[in-house]
Amino acid sequence: MELNRRTVMAGAAVAAAATAVGGGTAHASGGRGGGRGKPVRALFGTLADGSKVHSWSLENGGTRMTVLSYGGIVRSLEIPDRRGRRANVSLGFRTLEEYVASSPYFGALIGRYGNRIGKGRFTLDGKEHQLSVNDGVNSLHGGAQGFDKRVWDVEPFAEGSDVGLRLYYVAVDGEMGYPGTLRVKVTYTLTRHGDWRVDYAATTDRATVVNLTSHVYWNLAGEGSGSIQDHELSIAATRYTPVDAGLIPTGELARVGGTPFDFRRTKAVGQDLRVAHRQMLYGQGFDHNWVLDKGVTVRPGHAATLRDPSSGRTLRITTTEPGLQFYSGNFLDGTLVGTGGRVYRQGDGLCLETQHFPDSPNRPSFPSTVLRPGETYRTTTIHSFGA
Repeated sequence: MELNRRTVMAGAAVAAAATAVGGGTAHASGGRGGGRGKPVRALFGTLADGSKVHSWSLENGGTRMTVLSYGGIVRSLEIPDRRGRRANVSLGFRTLEEYVASSPYFGALIGRYGNRIGKGRFTLDGKEHQLSVNDGVNSLHGGAQGFDKRVWDVEPFAEGSDVGLRLYYVAVDGEMGYPGTLRVKVTYTLTRHGDWRVDYAATTDRATVVNLTSHVYWNLAGEGSGSIQDHELSIAATRYTPVDAGLIPTGELARVGGTPFDFRRTKAVGQDLRVAHRQMLYGQGFDHNWVLDKGVTVRPGHAATLRDPSSGRTLRITTTEPGLQFYSGNFLDGTLVGTGGRVYRQGDGLCLETQHFPDSPNRPSFPSTVLRPGETYRTTTIHSFGA
């Protein structure tokens, strides 16, 4: 899910003084089946306020990943194809300056509320809260300075057969208009099988709303390789949430049957991308939330499978969340240059964001996103790779 052309990233205010120090990736040693070791830290850049931003490189089970302390950004994620050749399948930038100045949430941790909240306000326990508005009249991905623009504390670990990072951030009461001091812990784990597991946890001292997600742009053929329209996708959902012209859900849970939104059987992403359906016109493609058939679950259940026919790479997503936002990269417009030095154009990457539904604080019929003192917000999403 992404901003449209009307919207300018609010993070540009701190862009000018963001200086890139290290653009490369320092990998731990190891081949296709191994490489487990403690994550390696390197200085990546310095923000305008003097804050240091580090990159963390880790490897396990044939998967390599580089993560930034700025925004919890997954800067690169390398997996092998059917011939064992690795490629970075996550869109991103070479420098910190680019992430701060103009990133459309490439690889970022999203919060305090992923997706849109209509008119940037909601009422909780009889009190209205006005949020930071950064997408027309709406609030998107936590507002102008969401979690994607914060420097996270990072703790590396290597435990048993797992390698990973624990990321910590404290959002103070009133930050971006949200009530309550929210203490957040997100754990990125690479398993011995090469899976990338994300565990989200948060507590609050005051009733609030929370909806955390990850905004990786996937291209399984490799970052900078061109369009994802020939990628094959299936989504385990018989319904989706239609939106208005501002991409805010209407409240309806519509059937996907007979519409471009039917991914119950695997089909190419581009197959129905140009169908003249009103919802496709609103999003200039796919930018919608699918209502997963499994609902909210204690253990991760199947959500979606993505495959690139050319490389054979596959991505299978399981989650405890009830929704999946599929965004087909509609607003990549040729103005951004990626990690590999190639220009990103429309449809050069896609997002599969596990989540609760957009605008849930204003839709009592949607699964609740309210978190109260004494409760712990917990969700898990697992990305499993194959070829």
